[in-house]
Amino acid sequence: MFIDSHCHIDGQEYDADREEVIARARDARVTTMLNVGTGDPHSGAIERAVDLAETHEGIYAAIGVHPHDAKLFDNAAEQRLLDLARQSERVIAWGEIGLDYHYDHSPRDVQREVFKRQLGLARELNLPVVIHSREADTDTISILREALTGYQRGGVMHCFGGSLPMAEAAIELGFYISFAGNLTFKKAEDLRDVARQLSLDRLLIETDCPYLTPVPFRGKRNEPARVVETARCLAGIHGKELEEVGGVTSENFAMLFGVRLPGADVTEPGAVATGPGYAVVPTA
Repeated sequence: MFIDSHCHIDGQEYDADREEVIARARDARVTTMLNVGTGDPHSGAIERAVDLAETHEGIYAAIGVHPHDAKLFDNAAEQRLLDLARQSERVIAWGEIGLDYHYDHSPRDVQREVFKRQLGLARELNLPVVIHSREADTDTISILREALTGYQRGGVMHCFGGSLPMAEAAIELGFYISFAGNLTFKKAEDLRDVARQLSLDRLLIETDCPYLTPVPFRGKRNEPARVVETARCLAGIHGKELEEVGGVTSENFAMLFGVRLPGADVTEPGAVATGPGYAVVPTA
């Protein structure tokens, strides 16, 4: 069993074959997917992610305004997102939100302001957060410490590409670290070294599809079935069997997001702890 903890299969890249993509994921034993809504919050783009989750078993949604679109965030966008989160049980996280100093599609001061505001909304709704951080390690951790210290729901550093100190700082705040297909890239030895030094019980796997297609499928559109390749790479790094990595990362996902794994008892939302000794999800 595998879980794709971050994908974007509501996007137009999948309009021609979305159901086939989902079927291939099932065939690859990807039982659960977190589909993350992004785009202009006034355009209906984020609603698409919720609609997909509402109509497909095993697919959940995260909603939030990406740092690229922070300049579009306003009171109307906030209310729209709050309504979506309150109306749908399929919305299990707020994100992806954060900072992107690589592209700077929104001014950095606006990114920081909107990031803080959305962290507050996540706390209001008691939802874990999905964090995007690119070339903004220091500011990201500083804002998370200010806004979420002591927050039991925590979150995930998605598509992690930062340093070991950043990963350790996030874990201290109760976060999980999620690796995508870039972990498999030939030149990603530094990232693999970070993954090697982190405990599997704080890790997740994802595709971030349609982006970051893993080896050996590079050059093709990514899709949730290929999260298995990231799990395979992580298994090699840690000297574990592929099935064990699939199981552990699936249990981590269930603990963080408070969802039921196939064949498992229902987990309690918010049960995730900020240190060792947290409960393990029972499996069949």
